[in-house]
Amino acid sequence: MRLVSRLTVPLLAFAIAGIPASARAQSTEAYRAAADRLIDAATKDSAAWLRIAELTDTFGSRISGSAALERAIDWTLARMRSDGLESVRGEPVMVPHWVRGAESAELVTPRPKPIAMLGLGGSVATPAAGITAPVIVVSSFDDLAARGAAVKGKIVVFDVPFTDYDATRVYRSNGATAAAKQGAVAMLLRSVASFSINSPHTGSLRYDSTVTRIPAAAIAVEDAMLLHRMQDRGVTPTVQLRMSARTLPDAPSRNVVAEIRGREKPDEVVVFGGHIDSWDVGQGAMDDAGGVVAAWEAVRLMKSLGLRPRRTVRVVGWTNEENGTRGGQAYLAAHAADVGKHVFALESDNGVFRPYGVQVVGTDSALAMLRRIAPLLRRIGADSVSRGEGEADIGPLLAAGVPGAGLHTDGTRYFWYHHTDADTPDKLDPRDVARCVATMAVYAYVLAEMPETLPRTPVAAKP
Repeated sequence: MRLVSRLTVPLLAFAIAGIPASARAQSTEAYRAAADRLIDAATKDSAAWLRIAELTDTFGSRISGSAALERAIDWTLARMRSDGLESVRGEPVMVPHWVRGAESAELVTPRPKPIAMLGLGGSVATPAAGITAPVIVVSSFDDLAARGAAVKGKIVVFDVPFTDYDATRVYRSNGATAAAKQGAVAMLLRSVASFSINSPHTGSLRYDSTVTRIPAAAIAVEDAMLLHRMQDRGVTPTVQLRMSARTLPDAPSRNVVAEIRGREKPDEVVVFGGHIDSWDVGQGAMDDAGGVVAAWEAVRLMKSLGLRPRRTVRVVGWTNEENGTRGGQAYLAAHAADVGKHVFALESDNGVFRPYGVQVVGTDSALAMLRRIAPLLRRIGADSVSRGEGEADIGPLLAAGVPGAGLHTDGTRYFWYHHTDADTPDKLDPRDVARCVATMAVYAYVLAEMPETLPRTPVAAKP
């Protein structure tokens, strides 16, 4: 597909706007029968949920570099082949390999109490004997800076209530470095969670190479609040932290890839999927085996229904989304020669809960064209089309000008389970999973079948 110039985009938008509403409706209706067949097939049973459960129950957590991840990839590739999917393969990716090891945290004074904790991904270890130090609880980066010399030699606890993910996770990402700059010996973080039952949430951190690396862990919301209340009463709690985390050399992994080849334009591609890796806790069912399986099931249904679209539909299980996004980067590198032939990219990485529709990254014209498809999904309540920011694995494709979207789902409970031991398949409703399959299937099929393609996003020139 050719690149659309900045001049072409508004002209195309004008051209689409000039099409009578009846003609636009008629063009959408041309796909109604196929869309209904896909929706009916997706929602008739719990096949997708059962596959999520089998994958996650069999292999459990699948952090990059682990044997569990590679066994899960082998299993997925074998099942895709048995489903009759085409061009099934693993595309090589080198991934980070961080190992948690044994870890614990304990309140020592004013009374002994275990603290529920999970080391943050990429954290360094404590000394073998651990770190025992007084705690200083802060509510923000500004609060930390205001404490000045009082931070030196202490364990900083960030007690920052959850607002939204982007605003709150900055403390997970940058808290250890901020604390180390002021002389802290370790950092503990109130988990990035909208709800807690003494359940810590892990996730990645970033170190600044110019600052001493200190151990960092997330603790349960309840324990962060406890430490804060103690400090507010004039008590200085003491905590002992033990962590044996280590980072090993990069390890080989793979992106999972399978297709249904286009009947007329097989070199043009609609790509969609989720990430096959997870954190090393829970089973990674919600985040994000569900996204991989939903796209996989969508392609399987196209195949079984005999719906071979004009273009190729490619499902990808990207590897290493959680602690490196190497899979998305490697996919772009492997397909650099044909990235101009990628006509759309769709990712599900917000849990396969009740789907509302898609959140789009692209031009106004692309948004308008997707809104022509959306009514095909009205019967399952998944016909919303709005602007979004994209998802991590398709980020490199979006930056290269490929129009794309993230599956928009009900996020009410997502951050209850995100990056915790509670991310297990029982948190997913088989009916919602089936609706997610239907939503992804309809968008992938129609965008691969319709004669026209979405206009590409103008790419900013490199300085």
